[in-house]
Parts: sequence; C-alpha cells; structure tokens
Amino acid sequence: MQTFFNTYPFLIGIISFLLGLACMPIVLKIARERHFVVKPNKRMSHTGEIPNIGGIDICTSFMLTYIIFEYSSLKESQFLLIGLVVILFVGFVDDLLDLSPLSKLLGEMLAGVAMIGFADIRITHLHGFIGIGEINLISSYLLSFFVLVAIINALNLIDGIDGLASGLGIIYCLFFAVWFQLAGELSWATLGYSMVGALAVFFIYNVFGGSKRKIFMGDSGSLLLGYLLTAFVFRFCTLNAYHIVDETLQCNAAPAVCICVLSVPLFDTLRVMLTRIKHRRSPFSPDKNHIHHLLLRTGLNHIQTTGVLLSVTLLFVGLALLGRNWNIWLLVTVDFTVCCILTYILWRVVDYQTAQKQI
Repeated sequence: MQTFFNTYPFLIGIISFLLGLACMPIVLKIARERHFVVKPNKRMSHTGEIPNIGGIDICTSFMLTYIIFEYSSLKESQFLLIGLVVILFVGFVDDLLDLSPLSKLLGEMLAGVAMIGFADIRITHLHGFIGIGEINLISSYLLSFFVLVAIINALNLIDGIDGLASGLGIIYCLFFAVWFQLAGELSWATLGYSMVGALAVFFIYNVFGGSKRKIFMGDSGSLLLGYLLTAFVFRFCTLNAYHIVDETLQCNAAPAVCICVLSVPLFDTLRVMLTRIKHRRSPFSPDKNHIHHLLLRTGLNHIQTTGVLLSVTLLFVGLALLGRNWNIWLLVTVDFTVCCILTYILWRVVDYQTAQKQI
C-alpha cells in the first residue's frame, strides 16, 4: 500500500479530503456549542454567527494524513510539526482574544524557532542575487525569520472574502507538491497533497456551505497555511541552490520563482502597508483597501472576485515557470511590473464605477 501511494502521491490528497469531510461536522458542532463564532460587524458582509475555527479542521485532516503516510519520517519532521501546532495555537488564541500585533508577532517568531532553529529549514543561499551565494548562519537566521513573518502575514491579510485564502492555498500547495514529487522529495510532496485535500474541504464549506454549514478559516487556518508555505519556499530554494534536483526541474531563479507564485498576497500586503504609512497610519491598522476590496467595488461578488484572483494567480504561476531560469532581477522586475500594471487598471475601473454611481 505504501509503495502504491509513493508511486501516486497525489492520491494522498483524496485521503486528506475524506478525513476533512468526516471531521468538519464535529468542528462545526464544537464551534457552535463553545461559541467559537464571528458575529456580523461593519468590516464583514455575512449575516448571522459563523464559526471561525476552520483552521482546526484543516490542521486535523492534514496532520492525520501526513502521520499515516509518513510515520517512519516523523523523527525528521517532528520539529516542523511542532511548529505547525504552535502557529495553529497562536491563530486560535488570536481568533478568541484578538491579540495585539506585537503578541501575534512573538507567537509567529516562537513557531519560527521550531522550523528555522530546530528543524533547520531555512534560507542558506541567495542564488547569486547581488553576487551573493551561500550566507553565514546569522544572516540565514535573520533573513529566514523575516521571510517567515512576511509570508505568514501576507496570507493572513489576504483572507478577507469567501474562498480566497483557501483557493490560493490549494494552488500554492499543489505547485510545490507536484514539484517535490517530480524531484523525488516524497515526504514534502505528502505535506503538500495532504494540505490540498484539507483545504479543498474547507473551500467547499466556506463558499458553498450556506447559512447552516458555512465556516471561516480564522487566523488559526491562515497562519497555519502561511507557515507551511514558508517551509515549502525554504526547501524549494535549498534544493535549487545546491543543484540537488534533476536539471530539467532546476530553477536557477528559485527565490524569484517563489515571489512570482505568491505575487497576489505579497504585492497586496506591500501595497496596502505602504499606503497606510503614506497616510500616517499604522501599517497594521485594518481597512478596506486590499485587492479583494477593490474588486468588490467594481461590482463583482465574493465568488467572482475569488475567481478573478485565482485566475490571475495561475497566470503568475505560468510566468514563474517561464522565467524559472532567468536572471533573478529580471524575473522580479517583470513580476513587479505586471503587478503594478494590473493594479493601475483596477484603480481606473474602480474610479470609473465610482463616477458612474455619482451620475
């Protein structure tokens, strides 16, 4: 049986999906009994009290699936799994108590210690970026923690409408899972496919659950997803930096490839934070200036907005694959330029729609 799933590791996603389906009714019941719910407010468009601990179901089915199929590898992956549990707890507490940005950051850093310090999953090489190859330990730690916090919070901030964070997560995890599978990194591929199946269950309930079965991911889910994606980014970059994989899979511009794939949340977070700073506000203050808010102003509904952003993400994945062996500066520049152009077009459409309503 293990040999069969090693040959077709993508089928592991189906097992994770089925486990998620079995667990979700239990999670919904606990959420309502314990009042783990979000009440309607001015920043949300839903009605009624909606459970917000979807991350618990995602983590449960994901973890169980990985443990079942990678039981023999748990010694090597134990600290990564511990870090996942820590970040899940940080997100869960934030959902309940609304932690301050500093407290949340400290929790993310604590989880990062498990991954970067103990599991030794980190950035060790800059792939020739600005002429730098392998970096020393202190620089590796500092850069790795910065990237960890950036990716985690980018995924956290993009989780604003139905299906968006989970849909993006499915695309991202599938991208890395397929690459890891082709590279012979089956344990990492199992992590990716397990998360794809878990996210697929949540996506269905979140988008199509209706008033009785609808559930939100919560910070427990978005932080967990961002944490795992960071691990994928670190491992992907390491394998490419030292040319461990087959030449046909080699991505000489690996860091730029990751930036390109994650363009939607990364660029949106950068843009929003710079805008807040420009207006003399805290970069962590909430507003309705995210990319999904702008798309909603054009008249699209939640599902249509999610569909647009998922489609754009697939285009960026295509760009990443096309430019995987370009110069890093070139790929980043092309990616940034495309992001700026698309954002400018969106602003003009929003301005036009606003002007039409005033007529």
